[in-house]
Amino acid sequence: MRLSTRIAIAVGVTVPPLVLAAGLLLLGLVTKDLHQQQDSQLSDRAAAVTPDAKALLRAAASGRPPSVEHARERRLFAAALDVGVRLTGPAGTVTTGGPQPGASVRLPPNAIAPVTVRAADGASWRVLSVPVTVNRPETRGTLWLFSPDTASQALIRLVRGRVVTVALLAAPLAGAAGWAAAAGTARPLRRLQRRTSGLDPTTSAARLDHTPIGIAEVDDLARTIRTVLARYDQQAARTAEALEVARSFSAAASHELRTPLMSMRTNLDILAEHPELTEPDRTEVLEDLRREHTRLQGLLTMLRALAQGDLVEADAFGPVDLAELVDASVADLRRRHPDAELTVTASPGLWAHGWEQGLRSTVDNLLANACTHGRYEDKAPRIEVTLGQDGQDAVLTVDDRGPGIPPDRREAVFRRFHRGPGSPGSGLGLTLVAQQITLHQGRITVLDRPDGRRGTRFEVRLPTRADHTLPPPRRDWLSAPGTSQGFHKDGS
Repeated sequence: MRLSTRIAIAVGVTVPPLVLAAGLLLLGLVTKDLHQQQDSQLSDRAAAVTPDAKALLRAAASGRPPSVEHARERRLFAAALDVGVRLTGPAGTVTTGGPQPGASVRLPPNAIAPVTVRAADGASWRVLSVPVTVNRPETRGTLWLFSPDTASQALIRLVRGRVVTVALLAAPLAGAAGWAAAAGTARPLRRLQRRTSGLDPTTSAARLDHTPIGIAEVDDLARTIRTVLARYDQQAARTAEALEVARSFSAAASHELRTPLMSMRTNLDILAEHPELTEPDRTEVLEDLRREHTRLQGLLTMLRALAQGDLVEADAFGPVDLAELVDASVADLRRRHPDAELTVTASPGLWAHGWEQGLRSTVDNLLANACTHGRYEDKAPRIEVTLGQDGQDAVLTVDDRGPGIPPDRREAVFRRFHRGPGSPGSGLGLTLVAQQITLHQGRITVLDRPDGRRGTRFEVRLPTRADHTLPPPRRDWLSAPGTSQGFHKDGS
């Protein structure tokens, strides 16, 4: 059922009761006005005839000749005009005249304010009573005044009939008017429906082009539709990104796992085909298997971390206490490498807006890289970690005392699967670091140690007042080389 039809039915059903209610209120007001008019007339006539009523009551109580009483009656009836009059005394009715109910109609005992009485035949009267007192001779009576209610009742019946007629006519007329108004109001909605009916986000890139027309409901609905379509596009893009990441993950994993798996298979074949191997040879094969297993495990862990970084959403970002994060990462490295010498200088209360898991992975990999490559002449690694602030940037530096990185190779260390000679890692640790720095709108720089000693410094700068409304930068770190990611490497 169309909206205009629903509105027409609702209006057609609602308007008649409203008209009836308004008519009943009008009827009550008309009845009240008519009674007030009659009551005012009765009060005026009562004031005019009361002196004549007293004179007639005095004449009747004094026993004066009938001619005197008749003269008093004529004066009383002349003053009453069209109002019925009845005068009663101690002995009963003294006189009566004019329009009034019959003697069988029971009158109220006291009607100092006008009231309505009804006869058996349905006729109604407005009645007013006035006490009459005479001193000489002392006697008391009551003057009754009557005004027929016939004209008022006829007018009330006329108003009632017209109210019912208007209510009956209002139903179809109000329904038709409501349908016409609703049809005109719903026309912009129908136009919007026609424009949106052909939109299929799965098959077409066309989207709703709506110019505000000043009707709040239609404009709000159009904005809602555009928002829904925009969110669909965002989710479709995110799904496509997720599929691409999954493909890249599969391709990278299959490519990089092939060599260690073949090596492990070769070692397993040696163990199976040569059970007579001497203990030193068997131990060497087993150690090689353990190394390859560790490499596989680390490779899968890094690939998963890179995939998570490619798919991270903006709502995963929040305030991160950098000093607390660095302390936790250093404590974890000390547990895993108790022989490492670590010096930490961190400014407390330094916060950044970021993805805590990604920033923790950044610090962990920088420390792991320094621990692995920061050894010199088989001595224990010595690592110096500093966290401070420079303007609006948080600055993290990690110094080691290893052989250093030549300037012409500092860019290559961030490429996927780049491994130095004899490196036991997966070649993804520093790629993961570069990915997270880019996600956090920061910079990473490879430098010489500033004190002139041998070794390498990795300097990370993160904005402490980054624009939180910007979505994380999108890069396919699983397939694109590190040189195209846009982070900073300094060869000086």
